[in-house]
Amino acid sequence: MSTTAAWRSAITAGGLTLIGLVATSPGIDRARAADAAPASAWDRQAAARYLDEREVWWQGWDRSHKDRATFCVSCHTQATYALARPALREDLGEQDMAAPEKVMLASVDKRVRQWPLMQPFYSDIPSGPGKEVESHNTEAVLNAFILTSYDLHKGHLGEATRIAFDNAWALQTSDGPDAGSWVWQNFHYGPWESTESRYHWAALMALAVGRAPDDYRRDPKIQAHLALLAGYLRSHYEAQPLLNKIAALWASSQFPDLLTAAQRSRLIDDLKAAERPDGGWSTTDLGPWKRVDNTPLETRSDGYATALITLALEQTGGEASAGQAIERGRHWLEANQNKTTGAWPAWSLNKNRPPSSDAGPFMSDAATAYAVLALDARR
Repeated sequence: MSTTAAWRSAITAGGLTLIGLVATSPGIDRARAADAAPASAWDRQAAARYLDEREVWWQGWDRSHKDRATFCVSCHTQATYALARPALREDLGEQDMAAPEKVMLASVDKRVRQWPLMQPFYSDIPSGPGKEVESHNTEAVLNAFILTSYDLHKGHLGEATRIAFDNAWALQTSDGPDAGSWVWQNFHYGPWESTESRYHWAALMALAVGRAPDDYRRDPKIQAHLALLAGYLRSHYEAQPLLNKIAALWASSQFPDLLTAAQRSRLIDDLKAAERPDGGWSTTDLGPWKRVDNTPLETRSDGYATALITLALEQTGGEASAGQAIERGRHWLEANQNKTTGAWPAWSLNKNRPPSSDAGPFMSDAATAYAVLALDARR
């Protein structure tokens, strides 16, 4: 079965093993990978190298270091890495996880299993009131999201993943206007840590539940939680920026009734209208963004918007109504990978960040991961 077939149906085989936390380099067998890689207009090996190097950088960055020798599970670098790297490993014929994956997964596994002992990534002092609650909720969802991605390729839901889901469900908002969602980290930095992030990651949590092996979505213990989540996504959909509607569309690949036929049709029409003449999309067009440093937003097509939209349309059968837009999006992605670095371009919505700065590549990290999945879906 191809990576794409596994990704779409959540029917996979094979196995991976979590190992202890080690400090090491990417360690990919480049010669074997090159022999196994199929001919393509994009470079899988370069993409894997970029993602591994960025994960190594993240693990070495002092700001990612948390208590008990663990790491922050960032939305932009680690969560998206967990989506793309297993798919690349299959495509490249690698027999084992890359070393940075093992380090990341050991850290997530440790935090999940020792959850009651772990300090949140941010504390109210000095980060501000409510930041501990935001951080704890955010991490709980991301842990489940990351571990599910790896279990998808193993074909079974692991013990740590079940614990991670339990941790997340325990923190789900149970009443009020946002019942069904999770309080999200909010430093007013879109799209990862902002007001809009709450809906976006609720949608991706639904995606994770739907993709989880062993028919986890039908577990009787989670039905009330899942009903709350679906109700939140439906009732809040119309008020969302386009970026979040795309996340809901992606989630509807697992739960089709999250969107009505009319909502899906209008969204696809809006996405086709937003596609640029060059075949790409710009993240600037997907929400009411404003940079905190008052610099103008970048308006060119970028890898983040193009890959996410192309992927969501592919996963939800958009070929019937948006086939040409999807194909043009794929062509843009094939033409715009930096073959030297392996990355796709994307720019901050928050500041005019130099690419060489610590936060400069964060959007490219996510863009590259989503581009891998969108292009892989061609097979």
